[in-house]
Amino acid sequence: MDAKNSAHDAGTANGPMLVIAMTTLAMVAFAANSLLTRAAFQTTAIDAASFTAIRVISGALTLLIIAMLQGAKLRSSRTGWWSAVLLFTYVAAFSFAYRDISTGAGALVLFASAQLLMISYGYCKGERTSSMGVLIALGGIAAFLAPSASAPSLAAAALMAVAGFAWGGFSLMGRSSDSPISNTAASFLWAVPLALILMLVRREQLSVDTWGMTYAVLSGSLASAIGYAIWYWVRVRMTAISAGAVQLSVPVLSAMLGVLILSEEISWIGGISALITLGGVAWVTLTAKPGQQGRRSTGVEEPGR
Repeated sequence: MDAKNSAHDAGTANGPMLVIAMTTLAMVAFAANSLLTRAAFQTTAIDAASFTAIRVISGALTLLIIAMLQGAKLRSSRTGWWSAVLLFTYVAAFSFAYRDISTGAGALVLFASAQLLMISYGYCKGERTSSMGVLIALGGIAAFLAPSASAPSLAAAALMAVAGFAWGGFSLMGRSSDSPISNTAASFLWAVPLALILMLVRREQLSVDTWGMTYAVLSGSLASAIGYAIWYWVRVRMTAISAGAVQLSVPVLSAMLGVLILSEEISWIGGISALITLGGVAWVTLTAKPGQQGRRSTGVEEPGR
């Protein structure tokens, strides 16, 4: 039995409750990522390039340890290098964006962008969902970003959108992997040189302190490495559209954490626009139907097919 079928059989045996629990854990980790990054730039002196490098390095080390414990081997491939580029693009854009955008707003733009990419991919693969839901989600995010006293910086929002598209592509590439832990570890490892080059380019702006480094390490090792490992386990058990839409909980969790821990504020306009966006995405989730590749005995697309 190959690793792909073994993973599927394990998921079937454990039942849907384990999938729900693991999905919840992954979403909490993603929300914590936003909180840790925003907290670093709001309360410490660390710069975005240093935060990016420390996050990538700590994530790589954590995943390498997990891969070694599992006896997995890292494999080099052209797809793996592309995955590393997407990972680095996501982490770097994410870090620079969070210098000027609140925790919840950043998470909303990030995951809305990622979902747009995943939904587009799903359509190309024959998956179908409500066009009205997509339009509502797009309208909500447009209202959220419309110029107003409470709207986030357009530059920061644009950077976060880039991070979202990169994250969506990274997630979709990982979906086709038959060894997600080792491939994710390889992506992090190959992203390290890119992060170091970024630090070299911005060497005159570098600034690091103890708490900033701590937040970056927690972001890389716990919220990123372990969170991604869990997410890929969940990801192969969903359609592409559902996998993108289930992340609608992350902006809500992120906003709540930002309010509770960082004392951030949410305007009525921003809150209503965010709810409209998430409502549209929820509609997409409820009406998603798999394409021909997903209509198998398992009811879920398997990786690599």
